[in-house]
Amino acid sequence: MKNMNITIMKKYLILLIVLMSLCVLIGQEKPKKNYRKSLANYNDFKMLVEEVDDYRKQRLIDLNTFIAVSKEAHTIILDTRSEFRYTKKHIKGAIHLNFSDFTQENLQKLIPNLKTKILIYCNNNFYGDQIHFTSKIVKSKLIKPRITTEKKVGKFLVSEHKKPITLALNIPTFINLYGYGYKNVYELDELVYVNDKRIEFEGTDIK
Repeated sequence: MKNMNITIMKKYLILLIVLMSLCVLIGQEKPKKNYRKSLANYNDFKMLVEEVDDYRKQRLIDLNTFIAVSKEAHTIILDTRSEFRYTKKHIKGAIHLNFSDFTQENLQKLIPNLKTKILIYCNNNFYGDQIHFTSKIVKSKLIKPRITTEKKVGKFLVSEHKKPITLALNIPTFINLYGYGYKNVYELDELVYVNDKRIEFEGTDIK
């Protein structure tokens, strides 16, 4: 009889633990969002990035090709940096639309024909002028380095870090132009010295 009581008590104890666990899990459930969600859709953007990935790789060009294509009829060079940067210094002949001002309407006003050949560039295409073409490399002093793997070397465990992240305006510009229907886009892929004689600049800071 005593053993039976112990067995029953064990069962009740197990049941109690299960019920308490369920209560904890229920209490941890995320509250439902009872507000209207923004128009931003990360999953849609991810799908667009995946669609553009291979397409963009085929449209990365060097400076010589960039210059040659820029001279073709119905071709434009589009600068999407800030108006402040554009006004001070930009590739000669480039037109401007700040990336933050990208909408179907604004793009349509500037580039009515979706088939127009568009050449794009950004700060990360140039070196030797950090005033007008500031690089977008994330400085390791400001953030914790990203650890990719840890491997054992002798008795020690050594962390391997990824190289610094380079954030570039070219990439979201390409993706958004594609998303808005402008697929005839070519991106400058070469890193160019600002005093390279092949390229000309214009703007208020150019003497």
